Amino acid sequence: MRTSTIERKTAETEISMKVALDGSGKSDIHTGVGFLDHMLVLTTMHGGLDLQVTCKGDLETDQHHSVEDVGIALGTAFRESLGTKESIERYASVTVPMDEALATVSMDISGRSFLVYNVSGLKEKIGVFDTELAEEFFLAFTRHAGVTLHINLQYGKNSHHILESIFKGFGRAIRVAIAKTNRQGIPSTKGML
Repeated sequence: MRTSTIERKTAETEISMKVALDGSGKSDIHTGVGFLDHMLVLTTMHGGLDLQVTCKGDLETDQHHSVEDVGIALGTAFRESLGTKESIERYASVTVPMDEALATVSMDISGRSFLVYNVSGLKEKIGVFDTELAEEFFLAFTRHAGVTLHINLQYGKNSHHILESIFKGFGRAIRVAIAKTNRQGIPSTKGML
């Protein structure tokens, strides 16, 4: 089973995380940021992952460090869990509707970190969650996972629905891209990812 355990402690956050890529969608998530917890539960369920996260962050400052550092930890765990990346599908492109919102998430487990985030029209906050932190989460994930991730919002009005569409799509893209195939070896003409 492709799994990883991460312990990350800085002056701003203390994170404990366990990831099983070949899971069943189970989650136990406590980041201190309620909206992020909700989005990670969606990602986990739609990605077929098992994810346990606890984060103690400097929320008295704001949510930025917690959200970014959870993204760092998840990216690191994702990369470690994949191991050699042999016989994985590698690519995924998934479009997910959530009521009036429609977003496409495309992933390449390439070993190259890159984020394209075309999401406009979000309200500044959803409850107490700063919506700009969603991009920070995905940027941290891509940098530490070594993946290329394109997130494109086609349309949407409700900020909650928009981000829910994106995080569900993120989970589904992970599920497709990490799927094992019958092909042998690394899915790259270079022979490595």
